[in-house]
Amino acid sequence: MVMPEPSHTVDVRVLLTVGDQAEIVADAHDAGDPERYPAAEIARALDVEPRDLPGMRLTADVGRDHRLTNWRRR
Repeated sequence: MVMPEPSHTVDVRVLLTVGDQAEIVADAHDAGDPERYPAAEIARALDVEPRDLPGMRLTADVGRDHRLTNWRRR
């Protein structure tokens, strides 16, 4: 199966974690509402513990389905 290429990348930050979810918001002054993503998925990509995610500034790929993947530290 051929995976589609990401449409673009976006800078985001992790506001906080709630249970097993991380609240992610665009890293911009006019950012919209946060979206939730599995904290374990992001932490695994960054090789950190989920509890270390709040406050991190990241870059992620935006897929054609508008979901973020391929988390990286900035």
